[in-house]
Amino acid sequence: MTRNFSVPLAKVIKEAMLEIIHAPQDPETVMVTSSEVNRPGLALAGYFDYFSGDRIQIIGKSESGFIEDLPEDVRNARLEELVSHKPPAVILTRSLPVPPELLALCEKHQVTLLRSADSTSGLLAVLIAFLNVELAPRITRHGVLIEVYGEGILLVGDSGVGKSETAIELVKRGHRLIADDAVEIRRVSAKTLVGSAPDNIRHFIELRGIGIVNARRIFGMGAVKVTEKIDLVIQMEPWDNEKVYDRMGLESETMDLLGIKLPQLTIPVKPGRNLAIIIEVAAMNNRQKKMGYNAAQELMRNLGMLDDLPTPTGADNEWQRF
Repeated sequence: MTRNFSVPLAKVIKEAMLEIIHAPQDPETVMVTSSEVNRPGLALAGYFDYFSGDRIQIIGKSESGFIEDLPEDVRNARLEELVSHKPPAVILTRSLPVPPELLALCEKHQVTLLRSADSTSGLLAVLIAFLNVELAPRITRHGVLIEVYGEGILLVGDSGVGKSETAIELVKRGHRLIADDAVEIRRVSAKTLVGSAPDNIRHFIELRGIGIVNARRIFGMGAVKVTEKIDLVIQMEPWDNEKVYDRMGLESETMDLLGIKLPQLTIPVKPGRNLAIIIEVAAMNNRQKKMGYNAAQELMRNLGMLDDLPTPTGADNEWQRF
């Protein structure tokens, strides 16, 4: 069952640096549940058929000018119908003067009235980006999330396989820890997953035999990061002599998280393997693949075993010089 999330209006006010004109109740108690933000041009023109009252309403210079040009009785009727839907907030942009009729109606219907110094487009961009993250569908997965050469790497596998130890080695090598043990994954767009740590365990990491350590305090602020886009999933598992592991990299595995397919690698773990270096190479190789270069395909093509594939063109030709 899909879970609906909400964010307090107070958090929106702080993020967008909004001025409070009228707040009938504590903004901490007013919950925003929709990531969509509306400019009520059609509503002010009298069309309310598909009007959604759960969206924040933005009144910019165009809407304000349109309101001023309406006859007084029509203006009052349109504004009353708009505010009577009880949106979480009505926001005026560009530090526009507050229409007295709008303020009176917000007081009457107990609706929060705010104002921003930003342009309408600028405020919309800030609100949509913020709400898309705060209200995004999310799951929590057992694993470790670390940034390696700018790539968000999600390490998953059974407890005790060595995820946290590998993460510490990567942090020592200059990479950054985002989350250990529990990774909160949010779908912030149709193509993007962002991971973070729950607030109460952020920057902490568990090492068997040592206990809990704080990566930020031991390695410094440069060793941690609050959030990171997830680019690659690495499944760590104990080495199985009976299993045949991919040695060429021609086969592409994926993992489905919140409806988005992420590239996945399976890395077997056994004594003597330097997992930190392997993951660094995996991160760089994943970046090369996103740029259009696949080393396995180039090798097979050089051996005459992939003649059916087209020769790389354009940006890919840059790799032929190396």
